[in-house]
Amino acid sequence: MKIRPPTTTSSIAMSSKLLTATAVLLIPALALAGEMKAPEKIYRSLDVRAVAGQEKALIKLEKRTAAYWRVTFDNPPFNIFGPETIPQMEKVVSQIEKDPDLRVIVFDSAVPGFFLTHYNFTPPLAESTGLPSGPTGLHPLPDMLVRISKAPVVSIALIRGRATGVGSELALASDMRFASRQKAILSQWEVGAGLVPGGGPMARLPRLMGRGRALEVLLGSDDINGDLAEEYGYVNRSFDDDKLDPFVDGLATRISGFDRQAIADTKRLVDFASLPSDPEIAAGWDAFITSIQRPVAQKNIGRLIDMGLQKDPDVEARLGHYTQSLADK
Repeated sequence: MKIRPPTTTSSIAMSSKLLTATAVLLIPALALAGEMKAPEKIYRSLDVRAVAGQEKALIKLEKRTAAYWRVTFDNPPFNIFGPETIPQMEKVVSQIEKDPDLRVIVFDSAVPGFFLTHYNFTPPLAESTGLPSGPTGLHPLPDMLVRISKAPVVSIALIRGRATGVGSELALASDMRFASRQKAILSQWEVGAGLVPGGGPMARLPRLMGRGRALEVLLGSDDINGDLAEEYGYVNRSFDDDKLDPFVDGLATRISGFDRQAIADTKRLVDFASLPSDPEIAAGWDAFITSIQRPVAQKNIGRLIDMGLQKDPDVEARLGHYTQSLADK
């Protein structure tokens, strides 16, 4: 794979290079470091920075009980993620797989308006492409998503705010998805910018909503609100915003009290009938890598950056609108 090296006059080439890493890492991460004893109802709260060797924890892990954990994305202002967050996510996924007491994990956000969005297009390419493949043999992004889907615990995405690109892909990799009717927006925006999504939505969405609706979401590259997401099967259910947290917390607490082996065996058998194969996920990743090298993708990402991608709150909040503007010119 070759992409033209960036020049001082071309932000487009650099953007496309960093997109190469998008699928490799489109997700943040958690590392588990020092433990701190917390109040009685909080089993423990972990700071991932020490193990990852980083100054900032982009994800917070809270063990509400031994059986019920929360993973909270916290990278304001837009919850954008890049290569610096991959080691953190890898630590968290490893903990999810190995902890013998864990039964339920809930993914949520501490950033108003944003659950989890797209990749950080500014770090050097080597920070992304230099990362090794994960245990599945896939690159880090699809590897971690596959492992979350197959882990012997229940994963729930609590979606409040925008779940764009990687955020949508993480939600799809989770076992269940619940959204705020008023505040959730889901989208796979990539085709609108001349890209192919790399985190597996082509393999997952048709299984959830059927071929026609999956193609509408992927090729339309538009924003899907909470109500439509529920109607299409993009999420399990949408709730009025004030009812979302109590429902998810109640469901997670209920499941966390059940027998771990019964949970793991039931999930494994459902996986046989519903999960895409690793080669299907790998094919999407390969298509993504090919697409980012095309001149149209390099041009479009550069134009979005010029419009204010990663800087302007309006661009991040209305990415579907700005992606459409690429086609209008």
